[in-house]
Amino acid sequence: MTVLPEPTPTATAAGQATNPLTDAVIQAAVDNAIHQARQADASPKAVIGNTPPVPQPGRPPMSQGATDASVLMIAGAGSVSMVSLSAGVLMYLSQYADPVVCGIVFGAPTLLVLALARLAKRAKGVLPEEHHHHYDGATFYQDQREQHSKTTAVWAKNTNQQ
Repeated sequence: MTVLPEPTPTATAAGQATNPLTDAVIQAAVDNAIHQARQADASPKAVIGNTPPVPQPGRPPMSQGATDASVLMIAGAGSVSMVSLSAGVLMYLSQYADPVVCGIVFGAPTLLVLALARLAKRAKGVLPEEHHHHYDGATFYQDQREQHSKTTAVWAKNTNQQ
């Protein structure tokens, strides 16, 4: 069998420029467009230093306590609406459900949550305070002690040893 020579391409491949100078011109045009877009951008730049923070889109800036409270309110509203909707559907489907009984059944979880929240609020004062230590200077002494606890039986009895 006869081996034929490889054909040499007479035209450029699709998507390639015939002149390397054209590639440089296109790249320069793209760089110029990017440079112009950056100059026209009016958005605030992130600067490290004494610049005040810029409000971001979404929720407005709030303290941590306000953020926690708003999330709790949203969660509470969602759970109350789900309980109320399920109670309404149950009364509608049964056609003879007693509203007082439904109120007791569906209100019990709400009372339980309120009681647990009040208990957690009272227990907050029992927790130890948070301590921050700032050391300055060449030497300092830090006392570290370990405390071993052992809990036994169904009713807990703690034995602490140092």
